[in-house]
Amino acid sequence: MFSFLLLIIYLSFISLGLPDALLGSAWPIMHEELKVPLSYSGSVYMLISCCTILSSLKSESLNRRFGTGKITAFSVMLTALAIFGFSMSRSFYMLLLFAIPYGLGAGSVDAALNHYVALHYSSRHMNWLHCMWGIGASIGPYIMGFVLQRGFSWSKGYLLIGILQSGLTFLLFLSLGLWKEKEDANGLAKGELHDGAEAHSEVETKERAETTPEAKTNSLMTDTESEEGKKAMSFREILRIPGAKECIASFFFYCAIEQTIGLWSGSFMVYSLRIDAKLAASFVALFYFGITFGRFLAGIFSAKWKDEELILGGIAILFLGIALLFPAGLSSGKQLFGMELRQVFVILSLLCMGLGCAPIYPAIIHSTPYNFGAENTSALIGKQMASAYIGSLSLPPIFGVLAKNFGTGLFPFYAVVLGIAMLYMYKQLLKKTKEAKRKRKKPIVSDEA
Repeated sequence: MFSFLLLIIYLSFISLGLPDALLGSAWPIMHEELKVPLSYSGSVYMLISCCTILSSLKSESLNRRFGTGKITAFSVMLTALAIFGFSMSRSFYMLLLFAIPYGLGAGSVDAALNHYVALHYSSRHMNWLHCMWGIGASIGPYIMGFVLQRGFSWSKGYLLIGILQSGLTFLLFLSLGLWKEKEDANGLAKGELHDGAEAHSEVETKERAETTPEAKTNSLMTDTESEEGKKAMSFREILRIPGAKECIASFFFYCAIEQTIGLWSGSFMVYSLRIDAKLAASFVALFYFGITFGRFLAGIFSAKWKDEELILGGIAILFLGIALLFPAGLSSGKQLFGMELRQVFVILSLLCMGLGCAPIYPAIIHSTPYNFGAENTSALIGKQMASAYIGSLSLPPIFGVLAKNFGTGLFPFYAVVLGIAMLYMYKQLLKKTKEAKRKRKKPIVSDEA
């Protein structure tokens, strides 16, 4: 049943995306009014991302202490205040000041919501919720463009987004009791896996039924250790969980490749394929359309397919999209359907790469309770969120350095390397988690026998 709480969660994911693209869409005007160089937007983005990483790393302890509902409500309130602060900023240093609460709030709510949905809802909802994020990320720049086209200042665009965020904050505080009711109804307040009507998929439900006793009692732990497990885990303890390092690395490389494609595919089209800059900019939007629409489709397919199958299928489509970039560079001057053949290859490539990326992020998160147990989910998802932002911050700029020295033609090869690294780490994750499950299932043979 589509409950009021689920509606609130859907709205929360839209709100997560609303401010994400505002800075990029408004900065060409903002930097002139603030009298700073165009490149200064990178400083704001870096500060927001660093604060997001910090709050993601602390999300487990905060979530255990206050609960998802309170963390989500307070975090959205924090981002709303930060966005209002942006709207009132008349200097670059004020932007930097308000970037701190914005990043802290965004990281906490992202980790808290993903953890809650992974435990309580099906893979279908996880994919559709991330689809809602894409819708929010598209609506934000539209609102800013709407405001600017009517002669208003960029600050009015931030003000409107701040008002929307404030409305959601009000609804979140009203719904605080529903979050606890959902946990109690599913028996997840104590870390149990949810394997009822909203399980991962019909196929995965059977496997969960076999592993649920281990997930509930964690037979490798004593009663005392189970009590200690209620405390926030240290990073060293998390890395000792079989498959945890590979899970974090998979997330790192996935977010690196998604950000690299979004950031550098336009430059590759302009400088390597000689496609018009305005046309290339519109083509990049196809990649994000592919992600948004692909998550809608993944939500449908998740009724029959396991998270593992969605991820591996997505990686296969992603590699197909990257492969289509190679013939694009060899088809100059040829025509197909009234378009240059290289443009057709690029369109197909970006759509495939978007569709391929679509299920990977939500499916990795959603499979965390299944792979590592509900008692470890909060810790793992917090570190996944942090690795996502670190991957987005670190590897795309490295390609910028390579492109400066060797040309943007390296883009498809760089994407292939990141894709292979992600696939290898994910296969290692599957191998180690399956081995750990087999060991837990083996009966303990007494020495006296």
